[in-house]
Amino acid sequence: MRRLYLQVYFTVVASLLVFASVAGALWWIYLDQMAPRHPAEVVAEAGQGLPETGAPAAAQREAVDRLAARLRGDVALYGADRSLIAQAGRPLPPPETERSHSGRIYRHGGPPAWSVQLADGRWLIARVPRDYFWRTRRPGPLWVLALLVLAVGVGAYPVVRRITRRLEDLRGGVQALGAGDLAARVKVEGRDEVARLAMSFNDAAARIEQLVGAHRNLLANASHELRTPLARIRMAIELMKQGAEPRRKAELEQDIAELDALIEEILLASRLDAVKGLEAAEPVDLLALAAEECVRYEGAELDGQAVTVRGDPRLLRRLVRNLLENAQRHGRPPIELRVADSGRGAEIRVCDHGAGIPQDERERVFEPFYRRPGSGQGAGLGLALVRQIARRHGGDATCVGDDRAACCFVISLASG
Repeated sequence: MRRLYLQVYFTVVASLLVFASVAGALWWIYLDQMAPRHPAEVVAEAGQGLPETGAPAAAQREAVDRLAARLRGDVALYGADRSLIAQAGRPLPPPETERSHSGRIYRHGGPPAWSVQLADGRWLIARVPRDYFWRTRRPGPLWVLALLVLAVGVGAYPVVRRITRRLEDLRGGVQALGAGDLAARVKVEGRDEVARLAMSFNDAAARIEQLVGAHRNLLANASHELRTPLARIRMAIELMKQGAEPRRKAELEQDIAELDALIEEILLASRLDAVKGLEAAEPVDLLALAAEECVRYEGAELDGQAVTVRGDPRLLRRLVRNLLENAQRHGRPPIELRVADSGRGAEIRVCDHGAGIPQDERERVFEPFYRRPGSGQGAGLGLALVRQIARRHGGDATCVGDDRAACCFVISLASG
């Protein structure tokens, strides 16, 4: 069946038809058993075990006592001439002389009693609680109905579960794709709407994977091709050093340095997107690494404790360097760098004393190529790389305010 709504519709209809058919058949067959039995029938059936007419009086009294206990009511046994033979419980009157058949006996001031004429002419009178007649019905059909309901539920479960299981698989594929797994696909089962939706998802995921892969390759190739003219420019500068103006030569060298740094950051960003996990992982002493980088920046002050994490030393060095360069470019000295143990890993905090970053822009500074108005130099990739590297090491990067500094960047890293 190729339509999902038809599967659900026919499953419900078939279940209702089966239930209604079997329930109707049981009602037709067991109608007399499902209703409460007639009181006179119950009394007559109970009186079949009484002794015969010629039995001793003590035996007949004992039988009447047992019958009253079983019926949980009042019982009296009269002879064919309406004379009392035995009774148990409250007194019950004999049937009227004109009565010649079983039936109900009404008496003022109490519930009715039921009279039954036995085969030997004796009369059995009994007053039984009303709820006793309901309890004497046979419960067989009710059990059959309960089993029928259970069977319908069990039979419909595989059909419904098959549909919901495929939807759950599809949801898992969507979540995996949203989490960055571009190779996520779902299994296609059947030919209904869910199967076509799974096929559409797989096609869309394949297209997205292809587009992202092409984008990464284009970015990597373009960045690589920029290296060639950059090298030629460097060579030309070396050749013209003797005759070029010092100011123009310095400006050109600065432009080349910025272009080189931009290409390096683009290549690194592309590699981080394309490669899953760390290319190299080894124990890294963050305090020693930070000390080596702080030496390169004037006004940088280092504090903290020795913390070792497992990660890529080149990426972690680039993380610290980008933070220090950002603080030097946009802040004022002193630049405070602190390394601490957070209990679950390491924490790197870099603070400067510049103008600070407004609250509504503290998240945007981590976007690639985002530059705040009036921020000056920089391509806007440094802090984006910082967050990428931190997340690659099981942590994150945030921008916060500090009582002692205008702006602080806090980096958390997993212990590995």
